[in-house]
Amino acid sequence: MDALSVLLQNVHLFETKYYRLNGTGNWSYSITRQDTILFYLVMSGSFCIDVGNGLRQAHAGDMIMIPSAHKHVSYALDHNGDDALPLDELLTHCKENTLDIDGNGDPNSSLILIECKYDKEMIRPLLSVLPAILPEINDESDGRFEVIDVEIKLLTLEAERERMGKTAIINHWASIMMIECLRVYIESLPEATENWLKAMKDPFLTKALAAMHQAPNQNWTIHKLAEVAGMSRSSFAQRFKDTVGMPPLTYLIDYRLRLAARYLRLQQNSIGRISELVGYASDSTFSQAFKRVYGVSPKAIANNINKKTSHNVSLIHYKSVKVAIRPLTLFVFS
Repeated sequence: MDALSVLLQNVHLFETKYYRLNGTGNWSYSITRQDTILFYLVMSGSFCIDVGNGLRQAHAGDMIMIPSAHKHVSYALDHNGDDALPLDELLTHCKENTLDIDGNGDPNSSLILIECKYDKEMIRPLLSVLPAILPEINDESDGRFEVIDVEIKLLTLEAERERMGKTAIINHWASIMMIECLRVYIESLPEATENWLKAMKDPFLTKALAAMHQAPNQNWTIHKLAEVAGMSRSSFAQRFKDTVGMPPLTYLIDYRLRLAARYLRLQQNSIGRISELVGYASDSTFSQAFKRVYGVSPKAIANNINKKTSHNVSLIHYKSVKVAIRPLTLFVFS
């Protein structure tokens, strides 16, 4: 399995919502979300998206991904979006997942908007290096994807019918759209970039990354990982650090502990079992490593989560901590 596929195995999208938006005249709306990824499929017409630090046009046939959808404004090309109403307010008039946004004029845009929640702990390093909007380039050919026609047909069909498995299918299609957008982004990364996702297209590093993600419980060493990559020990260690921004075993520890945090949140395994799953020989060693990074013990986190009821309850309230090595950011609980 390739590294990107393995990387995304634990990035779970859920609570997916689907809307078909039809705009007329000078239509506009603003949208504010937390811990949400948004996707646009442009079925007809064109419109503008203002994500706060840049303006982007989208045209018929485009697929757009907004990885960290805190706030943005969408509006007709001939409009400025200044009087945009909150989308949630407009959605009170939504019927059968379809919303007509009346801007006093002729129909000019038809969009599919998909929003979904994600696993915060597992997706955090990925979001830390993605731009505000994908694809980045405002070029008509850049936003087109081979699967878009199939996606539109299937999503429309599923949204219009109340059949078993509807939610699961829409969740899976959201995952496919994310993969498509990430593929294009990673393939377009220049060689000189300091973005750890560049390792996804490195023929040597991708093997080592896939191995670590597939078997985090293995007793990995630099020598073993270098063998998997098909490189010498020193060449592999240097290439990994130069590309990913940290030594291989530092990356492995970070992944193991984020995975442990996910297991704790899911409440499906004991702390002892979690320590085995993420490659620690003893509970005490695991607890010490976890506490060094997150500031509290796994037991304290488990007790905290037991008091919560939300499906995507955050392990704690995060505060960012500066780390010496780029670009992954570690977090502690406050």
